[in-house]
Amino acid sequence: MKQVLQSARTGVLKIAEVPAPFAAAGCVLVKVAASLVSAGTERASAEFASKSLLRKAQSRPDLFRQVVNKARRDGPLAAAAAVRSRLDQPSALGYSCAGTVIEVGSKVDDLFPGDRVACAGASFAVHAEFASVPRMLVARIPSANIGFDDAAFTTLGSVAMHAVRTAEAKLGEIVAVIGLGLMGQLAVEILCAAGCKVIGIDPVLERATLAARMGAVAATTSEEEFRDLVTTHSKNYGADSVLITAETSSSAPVNLASEVARDRAIVVAVGSVGMELDRKRYYEKELDFRVSRSYGPGRYDVAFEQKGRDYPIGYVRWSETRNMEAFLQLLADGKMNLQPLISHRFAIENALAAYDLISGKTKQPHLAVLLNYSGNERSENRRLELVARSSRSCDNDVVRVGLLGAGNFATGVLIPAMKQIPGVQLAGVCAGNGVRAHSAARKFGFEFCTTDEEQIFSDNSINTVVIASRHHLHAAQVVRALESKKNVFCEKPLCLNEGELDVIQEAYSRTTNQAFAVGFNRRFAPLAKRMGIFLSRAAGPLNMIYRVNAGSLPPDHWISDTELGGGRILGEMCHFVDFLSFLCGAPPIWVSAHGIQGAGVQDITTTLGFENGSVGTIVYACNGDRVFSKERVEVIGGSCVAVLEDFRKLELIRHGKKQTVHSWFARDKGHRAEWRAFAECVRACSPFPISFEEIVASTRTTIRIADSLRFGHQVNTAKPVVSSTAAGLIS
Repeated sequence: MKQVLQSARTGVLKIAEVPAPFAAAGCVLVKVAASLVSAGTERASAEFASKSLLRKAQSRPDLFRQVVNKARRDGPLAAAAAVRSRLDQPSALGYSCAGTVIEVGSKVDDLFPGDRVACAGASFAVHAEFASVPRMLVARIPSANIGFDDAAFTTLGSVAMHAVRTAEAKLGEIVAVIGLGLMGQLAVEILCAAGCKVIGIDPVLERATLAARMGAVAATTSEEEFRDLVTTHSKNYGADSVLITAETSSSAPVNLASEVARDRAIVVAVGSVGMELDRKRYYEKELDFRVSRSYGPGRYDVAFEQKGRDYPIGYVRWSETRNMEAFLQLLADGKMNLQPLISHRFAIENALAAYDLISGKTKQPHLAVLLNYSGNERSENRRLELVARSSRSCDNDVVRVGLLGAGNFATGVLIPAMKQIPGVQLAGVCAGNGVRAHSAARKFGFEFCTTDEEQIFSDNSINTVVIASRHHLHAAQVVRALESKKNVFCEKPLCLNEGELDVIQEAYSRTTNQAFAVGFNRRFAPLAKRMGIFLSRAAGPLNMIYRVNAGSLPPDHWISDTELGGGRILGEMCHFVDFLSFLCGAPPIWVSAHGIQGAGVQDITTTLGFENGSVGTIVYACNGDRVFSKERVEVIGGSCVAVLEDFRKLELIRHGKKQTVHSWFARDKGHRAEWRAFAECVRACSPFPISFEEIVASTRTTIRIADSLRFGHQVNTAKPVVSSTAAGLIS
């Protein structure tokens, strides 16, 4: 399918051919008929992307600080690689479109194929022939009289509607609107439909004239006349509320608002404007200054937008979904006329001309710019061939990889490690997002990209499936890959609960000569290998301490989501369990975990007992400073001491002699060596250095850490866990 993409590095736009999406759970697949180009938002995005690295850093000091901190902790090479990886990922443009539902995902029971809908949301309602959109960002078009061109305004209309609600504008009130671009014009029509008297201002005469045509009682280009108009129509009181829908870095609009507002009025900033308020004016009138956040309650709430958890209407009357429905109902009732707002229409094939227009290259006046998508046939293609089949290699000694997942870790760490191993071929890459799949395929040389994982499992030329998708998908994909007779490399964690682990064990028991690995890379790091060899000579059990300065994650990060990522225990601690098992040469037999609540995150201290009498403690802290080293391992036993500092420095002490080994250039955590071992395992049909039993033991132990933390007592890793309360209920 065709989709408009923008380079994050240069800002260059292109119309790319990418695999079409599918209707994921809780989503609908829409064949797009029209999408609205947001001149303000999308122009700003293009301007930022076109800046140099230095200018980007100046514009976003928060991101620059993240890069500096990563360089301090992981080294400049790792930081540079991370920046390159992010810049190589193109951006999907657009967030307001309309079309016809052609497929409905699971958990959606109130929309059906054939329904005409309006869609919202950046990264969902994009400028593309097909869009997979979460249910809460979709509103059914209530009348056949509403065309797709009008329905494509729904997102921006909902933004304007939420701004009006934020201003608490009521029937008969005087409302001033500063800025009569597209958002201002929509606000004018909504306010007029609500029975308000609107007075507008814009420096462009044509826009002021249009606002008067659309229902404003008066509109002007002059600030002085604007003040007089508000004074006259409000009987000298001033405006009851003011909407600022301008886009400028100047603070003039917010201070003009304070001049025309009445005593204790509400001023709402909708557009991107300067915020240097004249305190004296705002203080004397005791004005209520508010910022309108997008299109209503639910925006930026993952649980609402992507998981479909609606707010009870008794508590939240106007969520973003209900604002979308209300805007469409205004259209159905004939209370808004959007056709005069449309200045230009372009076919998707000519979308670049639309961006030349909004960027000012053509120097033509414009307002609402629409992209149209011709054709009624269903033609979505979820697999895109990049290399002719006749030119592909199918050597039996080659590890031909089908990759599931193309996120930051896969593209920044995993694929570069695979590409350095001789005999590894990148056959196909699958991601739920067609743009990511296409970008990874182009950058790293995959033969095809797809959004349909079955294309990976059913391709007979692929002998190895690499799973780097989100954690909740791992178990089902592992089982499907084993059933497809493929070798399996799964990034951690293997699964999220014991039920899934049991199913994987059952599937593995039916395999023959299939290589199986989980990405426990740390034991393959050069300094870790030396540490392991050194400790293997120590007689008796070991006392081990693994300190992890993990750092905090944003509250809405997907790893912290128990449904998607499983939480940080399951998502990350399996690494450290495996590494301690490697160092002492035995599996864990019991765990005891304790947590400290603080600053919205949980620090965890876990003690593990191992089969050979060794004891390990994992101190997993989320409240530290990220500039400090992330990981430190100390091991004492058998007259030996070994200390590994962040995989950069290793100290080995025995019989009064100390040896220090450094990794000077970059922190090597073993990803490349791990893949070299796995590739050799596949080619030679030999066992992977980590046995399946070890993988299961580390995974089960990690699950039991979460159990111990929840139940508050020590847990045996070999027996099912039942709390005393649960045991009473079961009996």
